[in-house]
Amino acid sequence: KLAHGQRGFCQAHVNRNGTLYNLSYGILSSIEVDAIEGKPVRHFRPGTRVLSVGSYGCSFRCGGCHNLDISWGVNALDELARGESRAAYVTAEELVAVAKRQQVQGIAFTYSEPAVCLEYVLDVSRVARAAGLYTLYVSNSFVTDEALELIAPQVDVLCSDIKSLDDDVYREICPTATVEQVLHAIEKAQQLGMHVETRTNIIPGKNDRPEELYRIAGWIRDHLGKDSPWHVTKFFPAFKLSNLPPTPDATLEMARLQGLRAGLSQVYSYADKGCDCAAENQPLSAFLDSSDAVIHQVKKCPASCCGSEGILLKKY
Repeated sequence: KLAHGQRGFCQAHVNRNGTLYNLSYGILSSIEVDAIEGKPVRHFRPGTRVLSVGSYGCSFRCGGCHNLDISWGVNALDELARGESRAAYVTAEELVAVAKRQQVQGIAFTYSEPAVCLEYVLDVSRVARAAGLYTLYVSNSFVTDEALELIAPQVDVLCSDIKSLDDDVYREICPTATVEQVLHAIEKAQQLGMHVETRTNIIPGKNDRPEELYRIAGWIRDHLGKDSPWHVTKFFPAFKLSNLPPTPDATLEMARLQGLRAGLSQVYSYADKGCDCAAENQPLSAFLDSSDAVIHQVKKCPASCCGSEGILLKKY
């Protein structure tokens, strides 16, 4: 439980006198236009393009994370909590307007963990659906049934990680996460009607044993169906795992074959892709209808109810 003034593990929610506030609501770290296949999703609206957007904050602390500045977002979220943030604030309506101007067919919540800014995901998804756009949720799937029951009626697609079937791997990146919780959420999302595709980033020495990969594929077959897509991606050294080598191409091929041996019909391997990271890193002003100076003004709440303790952007 969080005491007054404390933030949770994700750092994006803060307790103010018994009310939980979301610091990252409407706050965007990055925007990019790319193909839905890059998420990776291959069996929902293939050939269409998405507006990929990220915020700040994550419920995991992956040792090989490539998106530290935005996924963990420690500095950005500290600035938000102090009322000193220059991060871009974009309403749901404004974001959908950007998507329409870019002539994309969907919006993908990615780069950071969307569950951390769930309220914003839901608001954007409602506006997007009314505008004829689909939405896609790229997640670690460490989410509750209650959250999924809010997400499923509004969001069309879940692309989820299955990092391992070993609890020790999950405890290393999030002390409270278990394999059972993640797998339950993925299966629940499909039961609730979302289109689900899964991916496994294969890390040498961590989750690259043939028998483990076969077990992951077997779980997908038994719980999501033999035609459920499985994407196996290449690990690239980063952060605490910088000492490890990239995933050999032979290991990726082995993983693909294990998936086929387990009975999956749609297995894809990527020798050039690891995480879903923005490729071009264009400034937000390239997409938003404003200048950098206006976009990155300090976000200071005009109300005095918080005293000197910081800014509150969205009531939970």
